[in-house]
Amino acid sequence: MAITGAADLLATWEAGLAEAPAGRALLLHRTARPDLDARALPVLPVGAREADLFTLRRALFGERMQVRLECGACGEDMEFDLDAGEFARTLGGPDESVVRMGEGGREETTVVRVAEGGWDVEFRLPGVADLTAVARAADPRGALIARCLVSAVRDGTAVGADELPAPVQRRIAEAVEAADPGADVTLNVACPECGHATRAELDIASYLWTELDAWARDVLLDVHLLATAYGWSEPEILALSPLRRRYYLELCADV
Repeated sequence: MAITGAADLLATWEAGLAEAPAGRALLLHRTARPDLDARALPVLPVGAREADLFTLRRALFGERMQVRLECGACGEDMEFDLDAGEFARTLGGPDESVVRMGEGGREETTVVRVAEGGWDVEFRLPGVADLTAVARAADPRGALIARCLVSAVRDGTAVGADELPAPVQRRIAEAVEAADPGADVTLNVACPECGHATRAELDIASYLWTELDAWARDVLLDVHLLATAYGWSEPEILALSPLRRRYYLELCADV
């Protein structure tokens, strides 16, 4: 992944200010994967997107991630570090043992198979677009199965999504989780005060956006100070390396 320049990152941040969290996550994913057609990003398996965002975080802000979490039992404020690089490596996208379908240069669709008790089911790993589409459905799980079902056959006869019994649906959910474990990044942290284990989802898109927002505001302040002191334009200032910008800012403070 190529490291994005300061001007491009500021453009991403500016565009994201008017977006909801889902739109911001997509903008960040486009920054992480400029090699892919933007239309393919929402249909990539969720775990692949999470791995891409951890890789982007590592490239922009380094390996160390500081996380704060409140103990669910005693309310103690817990702080700890995570390794973005390790997450990027371990999440790494869908299991390579599942079926991948694609032709004519299109992005591949990753499919899991469930064969049990006379049933033979193929199910596409959900992407972000699928989860968004079913979020407000009365039965999100059923809607997701209907949306991502590729084929279902029982004893040689094709059936629809609404005919899948609960045990088969559970097997599909288990197969999807096993094939795409990075789709649900959950932390389980023991409180140093009371020992209670608190579970919490790590939303890398929100975490990374918060960091990008703080970075962008700091950079714009640097631009303001250097433009005021030297009369340089924003492109000229952004073309400087962070180290040289910091050095010029220190010179301004000494005057």
